Amino acid sequence: MSREWRFPSALTVLAVVTIGVWLAAFLIPPGAYERDADGAPIAGTYARIDADRTFTDRLMDLFLSPVNGLYGILDPGTGTVGPDNTGELFGSAGVFLFVLAIGAFVTMVFATGALERAIARLAHRLRRRGGLLVGAVMGVFAVLGSIEGFAEETLGFYGLIVPMVLALGYDRMTAAGAIILGAGVGVLGSTVNPFATGVASSAAGVSLGDGLPLRLLMWAVLTAVTIGYVLRYAARVRARPERSLTGFLPGDAGAAENAARGAEPEPLTPTHRVVVSFMGLVFAFMVFAVVPWASVVTGDAAAAPYPWQLDWSFGQLSALFIVAAIVVGLVGRMGEARLTDTLVRGAADFIGPALVIVAARGVTVIMNNARITDTVLHSMEAAVSGTSSAVFAVLVFAVNLPLAFLIPSTSGHSTLAMPVLAPLAHFAGVPADIVVTAWQAASGWMNLWVPTTAVVMGGLALAKVGYGAYLRFVAPLLGLLFVLVCVFVGAAAALA
Repeated sequence: MSREWRFPSALTVLAVVTIGVWLAAFLIPPGAYERDADGAPIAGTYARIDADRTFTDRLMDLFLSPVNGLYGILDPGTGTVGPDNTGELFGSAGVFLFVLAIGAFVTMVFATGALERAIARLAHRLRRRGGLLVGAVMGVFAVLGSIEGFAEETLGFYGLIVPMVLALGYDRMTAAGAIILGAGVGVLGSTVNPFATGVASSAAGVSLGDGLPLRLLMWAVLTAVTIGYVLRYAARVRARPERSLTGFLPGDAGAAENAARGAEPEPLTPTHRVVVSFMGLVFAFMVFAVVPWASVVTGDAAAAPYPWQLDWSFGQLSALFIVAAIVVGLVGRMGEARLTDTLVRGAADFIGPALVIVAARGVTVIMNNARITDTVLHSMEAAVSGTSSAVFAVLVFAVNLPLAFLIPSTSGHSTLAMPVLAPLAHFAGVPADIVVTAWQAASGWMNLWVPTTAVVMGGLALAKVGYGAYLRFVAPLLGLLFVLVCVFVGAAAALA
């Protein structure tokens, strides 16, 4: 019996990319741009150079790529990256720790049971109000997706939400759409999602708060459109069940009946209320801490920061989430052993995305040491220089769609793409934060439907919905979201 083929993981894809880039570096001539005071390349100054890398040096670059991806140091004199150099950190150690820290915090919150019970209580309270239930569930998931990348966590809610949706006279597609698209559109319109916006901003060399007003507006509009789309389908199925794309399974009536008469979930304890409120405060404080308020208020990117402005980066945010995770454990009365075990388990659960970031950064180090990054930029400079800002922003969105398919990990995709896209945006006169927004929209749009993500395929399996039927359901929405994203990023680039 033949084994079922599976699409390679993000780490496997990046391993192939690493070897491919290393081999390509033998063929691509090295070159460099002159840099301005901010380190940005100056258009028209590209020139060929001698990289002075022996075959042994290149082999060592390949061997050390994951190490350099974590804590490689950029030597200001030679321009090369290595673990034993003296200079500026080039590796992604700061982002690596940030991912582990927020993983520990999110896991600690889930360990208290507060978030699951809050969502269960909301669903039960609205169980007789169909449109409100579907809209509320999607809204909550969209908020969580936007601020902390809530996606895989949705898999635990199918057992609760599917029967309730059936009890309201809707079908399984309504339930699957509410869960997958609710969280998915939140991730697409990420505002401060550390795994998408945060990692991409770091790779692009901008603050997590840069571009936040645009992302907030995008999130609000795209979320409203998506909720309206699902509610329109749900109302049509309720009025005419024969129009359901999934039909109704033999056990659906029984599941609906059980949900209708099901016992009310246990109420939130005072501890649960404190944990949920504290989680909201932590993310709200994160937004406050990273936003460059003087620039936002005055509209001047070079405005002097206000005295109370924090301008935090990944070091401070890592500390914030580690401390917040400990506070949640103490509030939840976990005890020393369970608290430390949960803290370690939470960090361990997120080691996968963290390693993907390291692997992707290692590819950048190989390109840097071979001095081919500027050559790649130069090959694109002519095309970009003659392109309007709006068209360039839309092209960033479009070009990243196939990359998002190959690398479903948002963290790995951004770490790999941003070191090239951000300088390219400089040539096109487009702010790097708009490139971050266009990139994350491409990643989020693809992850609404691609079969390489467990959120889609696992969710459809739990809801007992066929993938083909789901594609027919979501295709018009994908087209609408595609157009809206193009309008947002194109208009923002043109106005900037």
